[in-house]
Amino acid sequence: MLRLSLIAAATAAALALSTPTRALDLQGLSDEVSPCTDFYAFVNGRWLSQTELPPDRVRIGSFDGLRRANDALLERALGELSAKPELQTTPGLKLVAAFYASGMDLAAIEAGGLAPVAPLLARIDALRSPAELPALLAALNRVQIAAPLAANVTPDVKNTTRYTLVLSQSGLGLPDREDYFKTDAHSARLKTAYRAYAKRLLEAAGTQPTEAQLEALMSFETQLAQASKPRVQMRDPIGNYQPFSPTGLAEAAPGFAWPAYVAELTGRKAGVERLLMGQPDFAKALGRLAADTPLDTWRNYLKLRVLDATAAQLPKAFAGAHFDYRGAVVTGLKAPAPRNEAVILEIGGRTGSAAMALGLGELFVARAFSAEAQQRSLELLTDIKAAMRQRIEGLDWMSAPTKARALAKLDAMTPKIGAPARWPQYEGLVIRADDFAGNVLRANAWQVARRMADLDRPVDRTRWNTSPHIVNAFAGGLNEITFPAGILQPPFFDAKADDAVNYGGIGMVIGHEITHHFDDRGRQFDANGSLSDWWTPEDTAAYKARAERVVALYGGYEPLPGQRVNGQLTLGENISDVAGMPLAFDGLQRALKRSGKTGKIEGYTPEQRFFLSNALIWRDKKRVEALINQLRTDSHSPAPYRVLGPMSNLPAFAKAFSCKAGDAMVAGDPITVW
Repeated sequence: MLRLSLIAAATAAALALSTPTRALDLQGLSDEVSPCTDFYAFVNGRWLSQTELPPDRVRIGSFDGLRRANDALLERALGELSAKPELQTTPGLKLVAAFYASGMDLAAIEAGGLAPVAPLLARIDALRSPAELPALLAALNRVQIAAPLAANVTPDVKNTTRYTLVLSQSGLGLPDREDYFKTDAHSARLKTAYRAYAKRLLEAAGTQPTEAQLEALMSFETQLAQASKPRVQMRDPIGNYQPFSPTGLAEAAPGFAWPAYVAELTGRKAGVERLLMGQPDFAKALGRLAADTPLDTWRNYLKLRVLDATAAQLPKAFAGAHFDYRGAVVTGLKAPAPRNEAVILEIGGRTGSAAMALGLGELFVARAFSAEAQQRSLELLTDIKAAMRQRIEGLDWMSAPTKARALAKLDAMTPKIGAPARWPQYEGLVIRADDFAGNVLRANAWQVARRMADLDRPVDRTRWNTSPHIVNAFAGGLNEITFPAGILQPPFFDAKADDAVNYGGIGMVIGHEITHHFDDRGRQFDANGSLSDWWTPEDTAAYKARAERVVALYGGYEPLPGQRVNGQLTLGENISDVAGMPLAFDGLQRALKRSGKTGKIEGYTPEQRFFLSNALIWRDKKRVEALINQLRTDSHSPAPYRVLGPMSNLPAFAKAFSCKAGDAMVAGDPITVW
């Protein structure tokens, strides 16, 4: 069942596609690189060599360009809301207008000082006993400050009809747990910069930490890092499914009053009967640290977490420190992003999941997503889903019982396209036009309270967990795939463009997200989205053998000297690319058979335009610091390998460009997973 936007979908019969627009940027194709040698460089090499990174950008390319275009649209729309209050016709529009105004009012931010976070800092300063830690950590969690625990309410992954409380490791200030232990020059620079950042924040807030106190703070976080699971282990859904009662967790991880913490977090005197804590070793370490760490260290650590979480919304003494560490050192930025973009990002969050993000989405969809676009994107999805069905049916390594379950899962997959059918009313949320950081904290608290209330309710499968303005797509935990209106824009999708461009762009994204539910992690969930082993042992072994080939392929890529792609960390994304591209290509063949439009456009066949379109959407130039951070922490491979890996293992690519055996873009033994 589709979750469609408020805009009514046009019927297929009513669609009359116009002459294809010039949808591909073919001006940058290389004269020096053969498509059969390095297709990414063939398509994007000239652009990369001629393009300079602006000082306020971590990266530029197709994703970032579209995000900036969406932000510019939102900036204009927010300006209209401010100039014409009569346009603020819904609760979401009224609140997002006030929220945006508060972020743009730098004078009010400076005048407000630390007032928005003063109650939290005062409560931390008042900490006098380890027995007070559970209530204090819960209070921070209720405004979405993870210090050092993160807390959420989500569908139980083994029973997606019910919500459950999920606790998890968090609370580190360095980009990755490994940075606390590595001794290379980059890690040393990160540690030095983070220590200086901590000192600046604490001093700006009126605390004067000594060198011994800063050392104790770093030692405390290092102990948290030691107890934290590495990122690869965090991808294991079975290993991270650890149910406890609060009293059972207290027995397993003594030293911290878990029942009191849960009662304070949920707002229920009796707490809850059941929760998930997927990293029990981290819980044990927290118990030891609660009992043994001096309260002075706890106070400094908790104040640092509050200030780090809110620094970007506070006066320039804090925002500047935040940029100097998280912007300049971690990602290599030379200047902050324009204020309007920064404020929109703070309101919506990076994945569009912040409390007021759907307020931005409501504003965006009314201006940037047509019924024609929705109907055309649905046609792509239908074709690509049919291609996945055909591939499952034709697998020679999978048994009939497992195939039947895979097909049932595919049939049950729920697509969400464009925007939700209804917008939140934000009952009880207070947003002020002169209190930016306070608005963020109040919105966070409102969202946490809403999630805690879910514990008594059945799972709402219609709920959108991202805003429609986001340039991304998602494979959700309820066997759903989400394609926000924000990514259903050029260059990923154009309702007026020829099929090859759309299938190579958003079609590949669709194939990628469908495959996520069948990647090395997603395959462990059933048709309802519940963690359940529906595979025979023989089929599991056959799948893992194919997955290991993907690990080896991507582990061989070396974006920087001595720094390779982590094939295990990126496995799910890489499988979804390697399998998603053939799905999109097969979907294009279905569309071409239906339309009969197989002629060349701008000198290229539909098949060639498919691959050109795909390489263009991965056009990306990134700072070295950001690339290093990606290689260490991100589950996605760098952009060039999202082209080179899938295309070199797809015989249709070699055929389209007449590549021969032995060419770099032709794998000798192509990898297929699905």
